[in-house]
Amino acid sequence: MTTNSSPQLWLYDTTLRDGTQREGLSVSIEDKLRIARRLDQLGIPFIEGGWPGANPKDVQFFWQLQEDPLKQAEIVAFCSTRRPNSTAATEPMLQDILAAGTRWVTIFGKSWDLHVTTGLKTTLEENLAMIRDTIDYLRSQGRRIIYDAEHWFDGYKHNQDYALQTLEAAIASGAEWLVLCDTNGGTLPHEISQIVQDVISHLSLVICQEPITEDIDAPAATLRERQKRTRRVGQSTMPQIGIHTHNDSEMAVANAIAAVMAGAKMVQGTINGYGERCGNANLCSLIPNLQLKAGYSCITEDQLTQLTEASRFVSEVVNLAPDEHAPFVGRSAFAHKGGIHVSAVERNPLTYEHIQPEQVGNRRRIVISEQSGLSNVLAKARSFGIELDQQKAEAREILQRLKDLESEGFQFEAAEASFVLLMHEALGDRQKFFEVKGFQVHCDLIEGKEASNALATVKVAVDGKNILEAAEGNGPVAALDAALRKALVNFYPQIATFDLTDYKVRILNGHTGTAAKTRVLVESGNGRQRWTTVGVSTNILAASYQAVVEGLEYGLLLHSQAEAAVKASS
Repeated sequence: MTTNSSPQLWLYDTTLRDGTQREGLSVSIEDKLRIARRLDQLGIPFIEGGWPGANPKDVQFFWQLQEDPLKQAEIVAFCSTRRPNSTAATEPMLQDILAAGTRWVTIFGKSWDLHVTTGLKTTLEENLAMIRDTIDYLRSQGRRIIYDAEHWFDGYKHNQDYALQTLEAAIASGAEWLVLCDTNGGTLPHEISQIVQDVISHLSLVICQEPITEDIDAPAATLRERQKRTRRVGQSTMPQIGIHTHNDSEMAVANAIAAVMAGAKMVQGTINGYGERCGNANLCSLIPNLQLKAGYSCITEDQLTQLTEASRFVSEVVNLAPDEHAPFVGRSAFAHKGGIHVSAVERNPLTYEHIQPEQVGNRRRIVISEQSGLSNVLAKARSFGIELDQQKAEAREILQRLKDLESEGFQFEAAEASFVLLMHEALGDRQKFFEVKGFQVHCDLIEGKEASNALATVKVAVDGKNILEAAEGNGPVAALDAALRKALVNFYPQIATFDLTDYKVRILNGHTGTAAKTRVLVESGNGRQRWTTVGVSTNILAASYQAVVEGLEYGLLLHSQAEAAVKASS
């Protein structure tokens, strides 16, 4: 819990630049703008928008934000130091940086001598000149500078003195932030902590305003060592230290926290930990850990409650499935399956939850499976507004039906909508919106053509009236779904807003070959909510039919409940 006296920690999001380097992740200009505005709402102070000039997309992104700026966040342009043996004033890429119109610019430079001589193919002194010249020039143009010390920890471990000289060059030219980067992601937390402390201690010496008072009685070697450690950098203001970690050793979050505990005041990371190779430090884990557990002020408490929604929003925009088991924001982060666990959590959530789910905008879930006890069923029913009496037969009947179905291959952990319908069936109040009398599916596969057409015919009854409809699709399930919607939409217009958003098939007993039992999970949505239904059969079409039909039925149930709530409130 933060208070007014909590130390301030500055968050720097690089999802739009570092995050998009993840394999398989691609975003449009519109995607980047949507994410930037969502991060702005979340209260992130610095948002790195990309490298202007590196591609037309990033140029247009910065232009559009000049026309319609963010509410509170600083949008930051990113770029490298100038090229070797040139000047910053004549460097074309720096003109693109200036044209982006941002107040803050992040410049990255080489800290590791190996990268200077092997990667840049230049001298160590020229690399220092590149850092100084680039920052000097951008400062002369009115820009404020965040200096990312690339490969800092590896460079420091291989050549400590030279690595420190690169920081001193950035300080001398007026960088306000020095961000230490674990670019290869191979450093461990105890190393991070010690090196950050060493850097802060060293910089406090080189920026010391007071003149060095030399003890004339001190040994000459001691004086030479002290003078060596206190190189003057021509600046009297101590820059702030930041941390940028990668997850190649599964240590990105731990390393960032270790750096903060050692004195870093800025944390760079990405939403959901997106990034190249194994990813970057995950802000969705860092923010609650630092704010709720370490006592730092990152964002407001109200903004913190938006964290789960922001995580899922970014997942949707970049078209990647959310990590259901992600700490804090995952769907399973506060899910309880074992009967003993559920019983304890019902009495006191502290028994199995390290924070309140609502603090990060998540919620507690009671998972229903064959391992469930009666307490699971009661809790799950309660979460859907269904009150069961454990003394009555219905509760035991639901539990037994659940166990019987799961033994047949059904799985209700990921298909809560089907479980809700099962409960209503046991209670005798399942609404009969429609009844499927039968269906047929015909597929045409033309030799030499990859595409195939499917035709589905369904017969349904609504309010005693039989409807026969047919529809085509690019496959049998698509055709069946289209035929069902076509038959029902005149009776239930809201079906037009339902989408089939995901379709998953699992073979349950593969040793039986093509006769294997199949489980199908279908995720549906209406633009505001999503729900999942399940079907199981040795016939994949029959399993799909079960899941699709229950998906439509549950969507109609939600609509009916919403209408009833509106009437009750009016």
